[in-house]
This record gives sequence, structure tokens and C-alpha cells, in this order.
Amino acid sequence: QLQLVESGGGLVQPGGSLRLSCAASAFNFDHYVIGWFRQAPGKEREGVSCISTRGFVEYYADSVKGRFTISRDNAKNTVYLQMNSLQPEDTAIYYCAAGGGTTQAMCKTKSGDYWGQGTQVTVSS
Repeated sequence: QLQLVESGGGLVQPGGSLRLSCAASAFNFDHYVIGWFRQAPGKEREGVSCISTRGFVEYYADSVKGRFTISRDNAKNTVYLQMNSLQPEDTAIYYCAAGGGTTQAMCKTKSGDYWGQGTQVTVSS
């Protein structure tokens, strides 16, 4: 059983930055593709970014490409999402998930075997 805990959310002004962390408690963390997803009120869940097991392949949604960067440190069982140039439309609950398959498939199908509880990101002046 893989447990995921997100942290790093908060309130930030437009144009600001945040770094989210997804910490996992499992010895086989590096067997999983990890993805970041978000859901705003009244909207469908969106696959934001996904990263392969060893971090060599990354996928980004068009809405965040060039602003967000995903990375992972398997020695620390942690995946990060660096978010720059944040805009009000980035406001959502951000979740991390672990699963298999390709990064693109995981993000586009919004699939995951294990999910965290989420962390709120609010972008507002």
C-alpha cells in the first residue's frame, strides 16, 4: 500500500511561485509513475504533469507548459511540482497520484492507483 501526502500549497499573488511536494511511504516508490492533478470548483479534474519512474520522461498539460516543472527524488520518495508565474486560473486543489503506464496516458486519463488527500493552491491578489 502506497500512501501519498501533499504539502506546499497556500495563498500566493498572481505572478508568484509555489513548490508542491508529494511524499510517499513505500520502499518501491521508484516503481511508480507519479502525476500531479488539480480540480477547481465546478470543473473536471485535470492532469497537470506526470513523471516517469526514474524521472527521464515528463508530461505537461498545455495550460502549464513553460511555467510548471515536475521533478522527483527517489532517494527521498518525493516528487515536486515547481509552479511559477501563477495565475488565478491555477487556483485548485492539487493532488498527487501514483500509477503505471506512460506519463502521457496517466495524465490524460487522470488515472492512478493511489491518491493523496490534496493541497489547496489559491492565486489571488
